[in-house]
Amino acid sequence: MKRTSFTDDACPVARSVEAVGDWWSLLIVRDAFIGKKRFGEFQTSLGVAKNILTVRLKKLVDDGVLEQVPASDGSAFKEYALTEKGRGLLPVIAALGQWGGAGSEFRLVDRKKGKAVRLEFRSADGHRLAPDDVKLVHGAAV
Repeated sequence: MKRTSFTDDACPVARSVEAVGDWWSLLIVRDAFIGKKRFGEFQTSLGVAKNILTVRLKKLVDDGVLEQVPASDGSAFKEYALTEKGRGLLPVIAALGQWGGAGSEFRLVDRKKGKAVRLEFRSADGHRLAPDDVKLVHGAAV
């Protein structure tokens, strides 16, 4: 079955799935958020084959989610760092983790206080909304 490309799709969700829609890519991004930077760190953490990891890292770099930077220890190695676009995926990663429920080895915490943080919906005037209180509408309908 031939894979459909969503690169030029009008829908931002479809375009986003094109960039990070496979599980390896999302797990690489998750690991980058928790501080992994080097190829070997990603491979050890994920247990993914080197060829698969190489392809996914290249795609994430090509799509502007990660960038290669000089190693922080001054060695000749390169490291992977989240770009601004990549850091924008934090709510997605956090929401998936929150949706996945208890027992996760990863938590979203306030950097200063170390307390747990949850994603939630808020109305324009600041009221908390439950998922049943909101709906997704087509951009033209807003």
